[in-house]
Amino acid sequence: MTSLPRSQRVRDPLHNLIEFGSDDFESVVWRVIQTRPFQRLRRIRQLGFSELVYPGATHTRFAHSIGVFQNARRLTQIIKARFRETGRQYESHWARVALVASLLHDLGHGMFSHAFEEVGKELKRKSNLDLKMVKHEHVTDVLIRHREVSEILNQAFGSGFANDVADLIGRGYPKRIYDSVVSSQFDADRLDYMQRDRLMTGVQNSGIDLTWLLANMETGTVQASVDEENIGEIETFALGPKAAHAAETYILGLFQLYPTVYFHKATRGAETLFTALMVRLMTLVRDGSAERTGLPNNHPFVRFAIGPEQLDNALLLDDTVFWGALSSLAEAADPLIGNYALRLRDRHLLKCVDIRERLLAKLPAPPPSADTESRKKHAALLARLSDRIKLEISDWNGEKFTNLPRILIDQAHRSPYKRFQDSDTPLNQIHIRIEDDKILDVAERSAVVAALEPFELFRVYVDRHDDECVKKIGLIIDGSIENEGKDDGQA
Repeated sequence: MTSLPRSQRVRDPLHNLIEFGSDDFESVVWRVIQTRPFQRLRRIRQLGFSELVYPGATHTRFAHSIGVFQNARRLTQIIKARFRETGRQYESHWARVALVASLLHDLGHGMFSHAFEEVGKELKRKSNLDLKMVKHEHVTDVLIRHREVSEILNQAFGSGFANDVADLIGRGYPKRIYDSVVSSQFDADRLDYMQRDRLMTGVQNSGIDLTWLLANMETGTVQASVDEENIGEIETFALGPKAAHAAETYILGLFQLYPTVYFHKATRGAETLFTALMVRLMTLVRDGSAERTGLPNNHPFVRFAIGPEQLDNALLLDDTVFWGALSSLAEAADPLIGNYALRLRDRHLLKCVDIRERLLAKLPAPPPSADTESRKKHAALLARLSDRIKLEISDWNGEKFTNLPRILIDQAHRSPYKRFQDSDTPLNQIHIRIEDDKILDVAERSAVVAALEPFELFRVYVDRHDDECVKKIGLIIDGSIENEGKDDGQA
């Protein structure tokens, strides 16, 4: 007697019980979860080095991905209910594609998530080395189309299903309502990580009213364009008028996570050390000096540096490989690798000097009541000064300290919300239906959202005992401001 397949359950700190049913579709999804590429996500932390600041932030891409799948179920049910109300045909195929895409959207992430991608950017800038295997989008695409995940999906759901999943994840423009489940302001990914990251770090701000948002979520039609070319109307998620204030809280909550968690100075400081260490390691190995890294020739890092274009080499790398290598790296003959490995292993991080905050202290921003032109001029002034200061610090740092730079530079920019006219796709907006059934960008409905400005950071990191270096940075800042004043006087 053949036994029927059993349902499987996962106990999750955010969603509580996530159940995978015994029907054909969810049995296949469970098989995908058991594959080597998906199980690898257990060894990649969702928030990279945030654990050094928030000890509870040990959650993984594995847990997050399953949580995203749970959210995707809820979103597809909203679409299904909306279609039932309007008498439209619910397309099960595309709903299933969206569900699987939500589960697999992070499949190709490298160690420490986005921090590993910074290594690729630095190698591209310094050596013109284009490493596709550090880009999680590329690795995700390859894993879905060509490996065991593809075999399971195509065998169960028909040839081409895996390609449909990969296309949905990689698509740069909206095509159908189901895309909104995977890529939109209210996609399943964002609804999970906003809550999960807040829960696991323990921060008390950034809370959202998910129950009310989902209870008021609808579908709506908006005009769409890609690269300034109008592609007509598309369907996406929209909120009913009663959820306008909850939408404001949602946007503010997302923005607050950046200075509080994602851009925390200690986390970013650890990431700069990691990036510099890995760039030096890759460079030494590729230059034939692997013995200076402290690692054996068959170590996964050495194998990846020699053959970075090979997918199997990329899949060897995860957070546990890095942490396990630190003691060996600390013994490296190369001074940078040895020093930075010790700092990361023992959490002896560099001291942060926040240049942007120092500039704002000397050149306060215009008050909120100031006109737009004044605020633009102030932003342009800060940008000019930041560029000048960065160039001077880089020149001083590079000229004198080539083996072990005394200053590491960190810059980032994040917009809390992109209004419709500033974005390539309406899936980047939150849409609100007002009383006459007209759908508006929430920034047109909310003065709070409309007033939000991008979050900028410009910091440098130095040894906390290097008083000479800190003094030099201060002189460069003061000199740049003085020179700006002279330039204005000459103008």
